[in-house]
Amino acid sequence: MTAFGPSSILQVNRLRNSMSLVRKFFPLALALVLLGGAIQGVSGLRSEPEVQGDLKPTSDQLDAAAEIAANLKHHYRRLEFDNSLSSQVLDSYLEDLDPNRQYFLASDIREFERYRNKLDDQLSDGQLEAGYTIFNRFQERLETRLEKLLDTIENDLESLTFDDEETVLVDRGEAPWAADEAALDAIWQRQLKNAVLSMRLNDSSLDDIRTRLTRRYESQLKRINQNTPEDVFQVYINALTQTFDPHTNYFTPHNSENFDISMSRSLEGIGAVLQYEDGYTKVVRLVPGGPAAKSGQLKPADRIVGVSQDDEAPEPVIGLRLDEVVDQIRGPKGTKVNLEIIPAGSASEHDTRTITIERNKVVLEEQAAKKDVITIQRDGEAMKLGIIEIPAFYLDFAAFHRGDPNYTSTTSDVAKLLVELRKENIDGLVIDLRNNGGGSLLEVNKLVSLFINRGPTVQVRESSGRVSIEGDKFPGVLYAGPMAVMVNRFSASASEIFAGAMQDYGRALIVGDQTYGKGTVQTLLDLNHGKLKMTNAKFYRVSGSSNQNLGIVPDVDMPSLIDKDEVGESSLPNALPWDEIDSAKYQRVSDIVPYLPQLREKHSSRIDKDPEFIYVESLRKLLEENRNRIELSLNEKNRTATQKALDSERLAIENSRRKSRDEEPLGSIKELRDLEEQRALDPESDDESIDEDPYVRETGEILVDYMNLIRENQVARQG
Repeated sequence: MTAFGPSSILQVNRLRNSMSLVRKFFPLALALVLLGGAIQGVSGLRSEPEVQGDLKPTSDQLDAAAEIAANLKHHYRRLEFDNSLSSQVLDSYLEDLDPNRQYFLASDIREFERYRNKLDDQLSDGQLEAGYTIFNRFQERLETRLEKLLDTIENDLESLTFDDEETVLVDRGEAPWAADEAALDAIWQRQLKNAVLSMRLNDSSLDDIRTRLTRRYESQLKRINQNTPEDVFQVYINALTQTFDPHTNYFTPHNSENFDISMSRSLEGIGAVLQYEDGYTKVVRLVPGGPAAKSGQLKPADRIVGVSQDDEAPEPVIGLRLDEVVDQIRGPKGTKVNLEIIPAGSASEHDTRTITIERNKVVLEEQAAKKDVITIQRDGEAMKLGIIEIPAFYLDFAAFHRGDPNYTSTTSDVAKLLVELRKENIDGLVIDLRNNGGGSLLEVNKLVSLFINRGPTVQVRESSGRVSIEGDKFPGVLYAGPMAVMVNRFSASASEIFAGAMQDYGRALIVGDQTYGKGTVQTLLDLNHGKLKMTNAKFYRVSGSSNQNLGIVPDVDMPSLIDKDEVGESSLPNALPWDEIDSAKYQRVSDIVPYLPQLREKHSSRIDKDPEFIYVESLRKLLEENRNRIELSLNEKNRTATQKALDSERLAIENSRRKSRDEEPLGSIKELRDLEEQRALDPESDDESIDEDPYVRETGEILVDYMNLIRENQVARQG
């Protein structure tokens, strides 16, 4: 499964459910489509100013631009098409094309300033002169740069030296534009030296380095010569749409076909949600039960830089459109795809590794909720806690729509598990929503109803300002005992609705990491040329607080290795802000807040001495130090020393953990990397029982603390 367009975190079933709710929540959708059709008829009256360069817009694109601009005026954000918007679109477009400021010259940027206050009017009128002129200049600069680079790689690679006190910026996004070609040559010289040095430190020979770099840059050169007007239109229009918010995207006709495939659930592939970011294909999240998630080799925030089939070496995909990369990754069940990736948090784009994943279908059964039981020993008493893991909020739409009373769904599966756990006489319950990226809105509402006795579950505010309330209309509770809900940064959308409702009602402790913050709703509009996915509603908790941007802040925090600057709604440009509306009418079940100081104190006391959490915190600090580097040394001796120090610290952290487990220490960083590689290739070989999951165990301890505090409070009041 793939998200088409930057930053989409929606699961297929949630999108499908959103479409089923269009009439209820989004009455504008049909009107907007009709409006677009009306615009189409005037295309013959529109003239296109002279475009500089080879690539030119088509008449269909001119119509589509005006149609999209008209639709965007009904976006939830209600931005005005004015000079401010125009300026933002220009900056966004330049950043999309040249995020590291290594192709355009300062003179180009000065020339493009003539468009600064004109793009709003041009786009509203269906004029695309600026977009195509800028892109053509970019293509010209890119082609020149790649040809120079390839010449250097072929003829002068041996002459590069690494004994000067020279550095290269890790991120040039805020650096000044190059004053002239000579300044740009100097930038690229340092970039090339960094690439070569990174590979040298990974024991690559000069011939291997030359081969790999030549293949990478020849692939990019070949790709730019295949650019079409459709490529230009997609990038330019999405610079406009994402000025409104990161989930408003334009799909070209080809991408629309891909989207339809994903909606049909007939897709075979690796099960990863991807986005295009700064020329790279970035992993947003993994689909529960999918091949990538099962393999353990691919992680969120990893960047895919090469793809190949079977036994072939990965071919570079840097700079390719997202849909092209998706087409290469997608394939029949049982076949294998090789991915060259830059691991999340890597300081250099040349520190890559290659993984192999066997394609398969993501079947509903593999996303199904499952249960377990753990025992927490406390003061001579054994407390039994039920654990229900929910990977996604799923619903068998086909069975549901044909009226099958036994259709598969999250709520029906969880209900069965709850009945079974009650028969086992559990003392408390933990709902595990870690890595649950969302799903069906219908299902999350029904799931909340298992734990509350009537009441609202979520509020939906449309762009018009109208607020609708979804809720549990049926009396009765299936489980009324003590509860905790586990979340992390990858818990999004429907997961956040459930966790937010449990927190607002005082029904459960929320434990873990701040959630993703995906609190917006999109609808899909058919255009004359492609489709527009547009944000036109927002989710709010029953308390009136938005899920958007902020996410759900847990009652008790857990240490995490996930970088919030890389993952989450708040990391995305132009994300809609957090805000509040009026509270819905609801009755809190209990007040957890007075117990939180004691719960947090007890929790901190435990994890400060727990080897597993000490390991996580130590590794987090090391990764953060690595991520926060502003520049890298191009002096081989200094670079080697820095790498050795990092490797030594990483090995020490691992061996400290192994000592606590009574395991033999590792003798070298190579042993550690080999072990990690083995775990990735065969994740089931290192599976731990749920009792051994430190996060589940600690959540259980927190829940038992909560139960004991309630009991003590009751005794005190009775006494």
